[in-house]
Amino acid sequence: MSHQRYPSHDAVKEPHAISLKVLRIRDVRIDAEMKTPAGIRAQKLELSGAATGPLDLAEGETLQGVVTFDLKEEGNHVLAVTVSYYEASDTSGRTRTFRKLYQFICKPSLIVRTKVSALPGVKAAGGEEEEEEEERSRWVLEAQLENCSDEVMQLEKVAMECEAELAYRDCNWKVSGSTKPVLHPGETEQLCFVVNEKEDGTRVKATRDGRIIFGVLGIGWRGEMGNRGFLSTGKLAAKAQVEV
Repeated sequence: MSHQRYPSHDAVKEPHAISLKVLRIRDVRIDAEMKTPAGIRAQKLELSGAATGPLDLAEGETLQGVVTFDLKEEGNHVLAVTVSYYEASDTSGRTRTFRKLYQFICKPSLIVRTKVSALPGVKAAGGEEEEEEEERSRWVLEAQLENCSDEVMQLEKVAMECEAELAYRDCNWKVSGSTKPVLHPGETEQLCFVVNEKEDGTRVKATRDGRIIFGVLGIGWRGEMGNRGFLSTGKLAAKAQVEV
């Protein structure tokens, strides 16, 4: 009986030459920028904990940085992180870049409702040339804070930044020595400030539309995980009193 022999397709068992390409990573750089809802251009962010310029990394070494950004607007935010580095070999090299986008929506944590009422004026000494006393105007500013977030928060600080002609007196927990208020979701806290004209005789002037501008109210708090939050209102105002 005859046997037919078929050709073999196995690889030739011969020594092979293998060349390994060793790459070295250098000039590593991280850049971050934030695009806000109202911003036309993205804002460049500073990285803390990372080198300011390009950095060469050894084998197993890492580069990390932390960015901080104060959220002041509601709506969609986009954080863009760009990493670039130079990939070098013994004979050549090239720059590589990749970019990652992180999108999130910023929602308000506090709702602020304010009310201004006029108080009877107080007597204050007039200027050097005036012997008679003048009345300094006063107002009471009430504010209601409502926790509209999904977590518990503790109020840390409330303060007013008044206009140059005005001063204020804080009537809240810091003055009374009470503990800082804790607000659960949906709970409210009442605040009170007394705003008055300064004792140096400077009188506050009304705007063209007949309003007295008091200033802005700043509120700071801390969340359950220790994260801090801050909110600043727009300029608060009330209608000027008409003297009869």
